[in-house]
Amino acid sequence: MTSQTSRSSVLVSVEELGRAASADGLVVVLDVRWALGRSDGHELYRQSHIPGAVYVDLDTELAGNAGPEAGRHPLPDIADLQASARRWGLDNGDDVVVYDAGPSTSAARAWWLLRWAGVANVRILDGGFAAWTRSHRPVESGEASVESGNVTLSAGSLTTVDADGAARFAESGRLVDARAAERFRGEVEPVDPKAGHIPGAKNFPTSALLAEDGTFLADDELRSALTDHVGDGTDVAAVYCGSGVTAAHVIAGLNILGMEAALYPGSWSQWSNDSTRSVAIGPASAAELRRE
Repeated sequence: MTSQTSRSSVLVSVEELGRAASADGLVVVLDVRWALGRSDGHELYRQSHIPGAVYVDLDTELAGNAGPEAGRHPLPDIADLQASARRWGLDNGDDVVVYDAGPSTSAARAWWLLRWAGVANVRILDGGFAAWTRSHRPVESGEASVESGNVTLSAGSLTTVDADGAARFAESGRLVDARAAERFRGEVEPVDPKAGHIPGAKNFPTSALLAEDGTFLADDELRSALTDHVGDGTDVAAVYCGSGVTAAHVIAGLNILGMEAALYPGSWSQWSNDSTRSVAIGPASAAELRRE
């Protein structure tokens, strides 16, 4: 699938955000610092954050109730997400910038989820908080105080697939796995019950999107990385990862290049808990490589 999405509609630079933040009320900034196996995101936010930014908890606000049947980060109920967004001070029509510590993988979850819920203008701070501090921009500590917003959210503005849909796309070589290569091959599995990947999936690790400083690669380099892993990307239909977080980062990269893809929210955390689902180990098979 193709779209009119481009770098400027997916990302905002530190310089651009600095200019926007100097004009009160023009942008809502959300801090989404989170990492697998860590629980100190809110503490880090309280210590230092972009002025005016509101902390967003990925586990409790950007996901529903975890469980083997749903996965570790299922999509939240839309009413719950709306209540959270109003707590963040989000009004209808607001511009939103989301960031994390860098390299924007958890921020991408907020970016994707808000767009799925109908928020039109959401962008990711390229390079995250690390890029902000490297530029010696101002920071503040404590909790931001904001008035409740009035935003109205509605689910379904972006496409998702379930496990059956992911399986169908994998069979036709159109499913991408965004996890690290060693997890895709089944060499390690730090959190889910089985190692490996969905049979037929191709591996495009989210780290391949990034420059050394944690920002997204330039468009030509991004396109080259895509080609190196999964072909030109025009046949990519859906993306999954461990639990539907870093897959959103790959979707952001595709959007920068004008491509769209559906998200499989349950991802490997759901698939690997289902005893009826097949698991593949090792690199992509010869048949999968021939599809590229």
